[in-house]
Amino acid sequence: MILVTLGTQDKSFERLLKAIDQQIEKGLIKEKVIVQAGYTKYKSSNMEIFDLVPQKEMDELIEKSRIVITHGGVGTILSAIKKKKIVIAAARLKKYKEHVNDHQKQIIKEFTKRGYILELRDFNQLDKILEKSKTFHPKKFESNTQNMVNLIEDYIEKDNHISWYNKFHLFFWCIIGIIIIRLVWLFIK
Repeated sequence: MILVTLGTQDKSFERLLKAIDQQIEKGLIKEKVIVQAGYTKYKSSNMEIFDLVPQKEMDELIEKSRIVITHGGVGTILSAIKKKKIVIAAARLKKYKEHVNDHQKQIIKEFTKRGYILELRDFNQLDKILEKSKTFHPKKFESNTQNMVNLIEDYIEKDNHISWYNKFHLFFWCIIGIIIIRLVWLFIK
């Protein structure tokens, strides 16, 4: 099964669905194609299309799929590569009014450069990317979260940096302590 996901962007991404539909019509895609279209309105007798589904159901669809064809959304790309799926990503572009800017190009470029996904730049080349996907072995995804946590902890603990909140908190309790000591001193006199 091929899962196509267009995310939750409120702009249409019909261009990608047309390219996939053409490959089905040519007989180059023979397996079942399920599409999470979001706000893209597209009719096809070749694909099973639905708007949005809960995240749990989306995760199950990703799990069942052989290939995930997606827009350049980080969430979908990460969900699919964590499940070791072959991902083909196509950027929504500003010039087609599919997005407000072209940031998805940079996202896809980075994931492609690191060997996690295949990039679909020219929709007329979808057949070639699908052929390439047959021999593509995505790099195993390794999260960088722990490295970021370690960097932050090192910054705070080893370099003795205290946040403004903690400085204020410390200052506040010092002032309260001084007031209490003064009050106790006044009552003792």
